[in-house]
Parts: sequence; structure tokens; C-alpha cells
Amino acid sequence: MGSHAEEIEVHSPSIPTFAKIWITLLILTAVEVFLAYEQVPTLIMLTALLGLSVVKAALIIGYFMHLKFERLSLFLTLFPMLIFCILLMLIFLGDATRLPFMRPGA
Repeated sequence: MGSHAEEIEVHSPSIPTFAKIWITLLILTAVEVFLAYEQVPTLIMLTALLGLSVVKAALIIGYFMHLKFERLSLFLTLFPMLIFCILLMLIFLGDATRLPFMRPGA
């Protein structure tokens, strides 16, 4: 009698895949640090940093937490929270661009 465990195909990324993801994360982090030190308008910088952070989080969740190979139902439980967090960050992004000493007429 065959074991049920033998029938399950396990998907797992290889070490070169992990290395590529790790190098990609390093490059994205370097871009974020570069943007932080450049004289870029605040709204553009914060939007770019937010976008890069979402991409980095997706790579980490997908590969290092192995959710890329999980069942769809597990992904669907996390996806609404991702959207909710992005919306919260976008709501408060407008507050980050307003500085108290830059009031109109002041």
C-alpha cells in the first residue's frame, strides 16, 4: 500500500533562487537608501519608497515564508490585509508631506 505522503509533490525554491531573491532585495534596499539621500520631492520619494517596500515585502512573503507555494486559500486570507495596510499608508502619506513651517501665507 502506497503512502499518501509519496503522492504529494513538494514545491520548494532552490538555493540559486534564494540567492537571486536575496540579491534582488539587496538591490532594492540600496535603491531605497539612495532615494533617502537624494534631493527628491517628498511626495515622489515617499511614493517610491512605499512601492519598493511593497515589492520587497511580496518577495519576502512569497519566497522566504514559502507562501508562493501554499494553497490559494491561505493567500486569499492575507491579501485583504495587504490591501488594507496599503490603503492606511496612503491615507497617512498626505500627512507626512505637510510640514508645520510651510503653511500658506506664513
